[in-house]
Amino acid sequence: MDSIVKKYQQRFQKIREEMNRWEELQSQLISQFSNASSIIQRLQVIRDSQNYGALRCVEGIESVLLAKQMDSLQIIFVSINNTMKEFCGIVSYLEKVVCDSKQLVKVGSAQMTTKQLKQRIGVKPTLADCLEGIRLVEEMHQSEYLLKLSVVSALPSIALKPSASGDLGALHQLLVDQPNIPREEVQYIYDIIFAENIS
Repeated sequence: MDSIVKKYQQRFQKIREEMNRWEELQSQLISQFSNASSIIQRLQVIRDSQNYGALRCVEGIESVLLAKQMDSLQIIFVSINNTMKEFCGIVSYLEKVVCDSKQLVKVGSAQMTTKQLKQRIGVKPTLADCLEGIRLVEEMHQSEYLLKLSVVSALPSIALKPSASGDLGALHQLLVDQPNIPREEVQYIYDIIFAENIS
């Protein structure tokens, strides 16, 4: 049983690295979203011919400016898509860890009993604590990924709206307010699993 707990702790070390990467990706995504929002807001200005003043006499200026901005927006959309793929990769990794963790508590073809899963050895966490901690971390990241995906998926359609500043502002705020993964909660789970330092 002690060896299984150590295996869980090793898995959680790797999970912590993935959570740090998740935070980096969060900052990256907010920056990309802000850049996309700026261009989308600029499109509203470019589409209004009254904003050109004396430049209205320059033939095709509106279409040239629109094309340039749309090209830049497309590049940002590709970057956002790549960031979302990285988020998805972390979620897939966590799903695999949860699946592998369930396999760890199997001895041969026999499933451990509830009593064995809740058995505590000294200050070390129970196997049930480890299983639940890993499951919770995976569940939180899965939910957050789906929320991010829904927010960024709305960007292309908003870009085509005549006036989208209100929608953009609300989505940007939602993206900033999330992750809805309380860092202290993840730290608490981590502390439970590492009730004793790995030697």
